[in-house]
Amino acid sequence: MSRSRLFFGLLALALILSLGWAFSGNQMPPADFTFVNNSEIKGVDPAKVNGSPEGNIVRALFEGLTRWHPETLEPIPGIAERWEISDDGLVYTFHLREDAKWSDGSLVTAGDMVYSLRRFLGPRTIAEYAYLGWCIKNARRYSLASSSLKVGDLVEVEANLPVDAINTLRGELVHGKLVEIEELGNDEKAFVVEHDGKQTRYLAADDADAIKQEPPADSRWCRQVLLDFREVGIEEIDSRTLRITLESPTAYFLKLVGYYPFAPVQQRCVEKYGSPGWTKQENIVSNGAFTLGFRRIRDRIRLIKSDTYWNRENVRLNIVDALAIEARTTAVNLYMTDEVDWIISVPTPSLKVMLKADPPRNDLKPAPFLGVYYYMLNTTRKPLDDLRVRRALSLALDREEITSILLAAGEVPALSLVPPGITGYQAQETEVHDTQAKNVARAQELLAEAGFPKGQGFPRLDILYNTDEAHQSIAELIRKQWQRELGISIKTRSEEWAACQSSQQQMRYNVARRAWIGDYTDPNTFLDMFVTGGDQNNTGWGNPDYDRLIREAALETDPQKRMRLFEEAERLLMEELPIVPIYFYVSKNMVKPYVRGFYNNLQDVHPLSNIWIDRESKSNEFTNPGIGKPANNKLELAKEQP
Repeated sequence: MSRSRLFFGLLALALILSLGWAFSGNQMPPADFTFVNNSEIKGVDPAKVNGSPEGNIVRALFEGLTRWHPETLEPIPGIAERWEISDDGLVYTFHLREDAKWSDGSLVTAGDMVYSLRRFLGPRTIAEYAYLGWCIKNARRYSLASSSLKVGDLVEVEANLPVDAINTLRGELVHGKLVEIEELGNDEKAFVVEHDGKQTRYLAADDADAIKQEPPADSRWCRQVLLDFREVGIEEIDSRTLRITLESPTAYFLKLVGYYPFAPVQQRCVEKYGSPGWTKQENIVSNGAFTLGFRRIRDRIRLIKSDTYWNRENVRLNIVDALAIEARTTAVNLYMTDEVDWIISVPTPSLKVMLKADPPRNDLKPAPFLGVYYYMLNTTRKPLDDLRVRRALSLALDREEITSILLAAGEVPALSLVPPGITGYQAQETEVHDTQAKNVARAQELLAEAGFPKGQGFPRLDILYNTDEAHQSIAELIRKQWQRELGISIKTRSEEWAACQSSQQQMRYNVARRAWIGDYTDPNTFLDMFVTGGDQNNTGWGNPDYDRLIREAALETDPQKRMRLFEEAERLLMEELPIVPIYFYVSKNMVKPYVRGFYNNLQDVHPLSNIWIDRESKSNEFTNPGIGKPANNKLELAKEQP
């Protein structure tokens, strides 16, 4: 027995005995498949959750218009069995399956989709991912509520919502034309709306105590005034047909509607029990491959194969347990003692040991992931406003030392913003030479040209990062590299996440740690962040040519031309370097060899509906992608239907 295996085995035995895990004493039937889902989830409302642990559960409970292929992530039919796309790329017509059903046996309808998308985009839902739907015609204006309105707009007013109403109920809607906006001070406004031949002055009040009081003369209380949803490009043609109209061609739209925030929820259930009550085990109605068996806080979520799912004959798991275990070492120990079949993120210390195993393990394979770790540079501050300084900082960075020695878990040095692996796209790299010595020499030349020979006269720079040991280790190593190679003074400082975000947004930093995980497999999810004035572009940098290229890419319907536009934009970004890419993330799954239908992919998404167990198997798709096909024989790639 290897020394590492003996170590983990003894540690696992001691930990399990000490914690008193009561698997054997529990009378519930065992699960077919058990995995560690890391932290306790915050909920299962598709419109409101945003974390990876939540996503793993929501994807099992709900299904959208499309799904993602478990290996390629290409969109494949979900509750929509087919669709047509207009020649100009703006109009998508989805045809829902006749056998797409809710877990209560009722049909999933186009009306359900309209309700769900309206709820997702609505400002009262406060959906973190609502911005992803802003490619839909007028969706952004609907989400931004009264702040986006102008005189002449058709609007809807929540006119008489009861004081004690559950916040998911809309109340009576008044539709009319906005004829006047009165500025009242303190960011408050009055809206004069014409409807039924008369004008009414509305005051928005989202406070129950205010609604109980009489409104000022000639006015009425309302909850909110929004752009009329009928102006948004989401339309029910009939019970089985949904039409969505976009602001501009969006090449990744079919992938987008497979993302869990776009999944339908049942209106009857949501409005009967309110939010979050509708998501409780005894109330929830879902439409995915699994239903919610139960949830035990600080223990597990049990998923049960759905009897009403349209593709249930190809779902091979009957019972799945998702364990809420934040301690990564505990997760490893449970895996080593065969209590779980999959752990999502092996901790780096354990991973370093396991990757050195001889012979190599057949259940561990770090794989490319759609995420990049980078530093932002505040280009409004001297000397970072000088391109030569920014180039010098990038060149003096020894990314290989960071990835191979400090991290040592398969991470890949990054010379571009967009990670590798996106079909049809060639990432554009920043300046680099064939040896680190040449990189450093060129960095020193650039710094001297900028007026700081050997770092003389260079002001001290701070590296800001959100409090975390891993970020601290990286910041300290980069500090040493820059001081050693450039002779400049660097200080590191940390702030808690919220404070760090605020400092970056307010431009109170020199150099700041950032990372981005792609929402979908398209370069746009990375590159559109850095348009001038973009919400994520807290660098002070802007380039009209870059902005133009991103706009042109958004309108381009030819896939190859579109990718070339993005490549040209990234080339500009990497030449002007308002950011310094450091490394690309990798996924760190560990999966038992008998778990089949589990593929590495760029977004580290593994649909439970495509997983099955083969106890005789010694290898699987995770470490040997060529050995078989997914269990689900209805995984044909989505194509435009004639």
